[in-house]
Amino acid sequence: MKDVVRALGGTPPDGFNYELFLDEKGQKISKTKGNGLSIDEWLTYASPESLALFMYQKPRSAKRLYFDVIPRAVDEYLQFIAAYPGQECKAQIENPAWHIHAGHPPKAELPITFALLLNIVSASNAEDKTKLWGFIRKYAPGATPEAYPVLDQLAGYAVAYYHAFEKPKKVYRAASEQERAALVALSDALANVAPGTKGDELQTLVYEAGKANGFAENLRDWFKAIYEVLLGASQGPRFGGFIELYGINETRDLIAKGLSGAFVKEPQPAS
Repeated sequence: MKDVVRALGGTPPDGFNYELFLDEKGQKISKTKGNGLSIDEWLTYASPESLALFMYQKPRSAKRLYFDVIPRAVDEYLQFIAAYPGQECKAQIENPAWHIHAGHPPKAELPITFALLLNIVSASNAEDKTKLWGFIRKYAPGATPEAYPVLDQLAGYAVAYYHAFEKPKKVYRAASEQERAALVALSDALANVAPGTKGDELQTLVYEAGKANGFAENLRDWFKAIYEVLLGASQGPRFGGFIELYGINETRDLIAKGLSGAFVKEPQPAS
């Protein structure tokens, strides 16, 4: 086409090349393979704005488009709209939220990340967002779906995403003796915590329980144990914030169940 324009004496337009979408393995998305993610599927588990942000970033680069990128895209979008009001004009224009919302990003003060909501759904086995809102109100007393419509929307997405993708992948394990001692120590420490204690103080208790029970040199292993024994995953949220949102008594019950082996599935007999 450019050669034709030049032959006619004109100046060809500058092109803009888009790369392909890839799956989680870096392979080209194919309808035949069924390794793609459609717009409708994304919008079942996250907002249109999160999809707009995903498309906005690095338009010339190949994008890995699969279900695991959705939570990160949601939280990145929330971070951009939260940062917007306090930014200088130049920074606001460079903020993707400015472009996604045509210069008028909405106000959304959300103290809870989408990733944390997913972990609360995981721990509570919430079947709908009504149950999830019970935990949200512990973190933000007086909060309602009407007062926080964006948060209410996120709660619905979190329940749908968890049951479709996170729940089937969960693998719990039993605690080692060292891990058991640390978890018992954490539960005992939480028994003496006053209601309303903030996440940072709770996080300190988590650190202290691990350090006092052999994890002083490698706290990463301590947190990995917490996630694998209690949440069925190798990674998870900042645990102090999780306790604040989930509830102190509820977290102690979660620890008790994890130590009892209630979450560990019995091996299936050979057929």
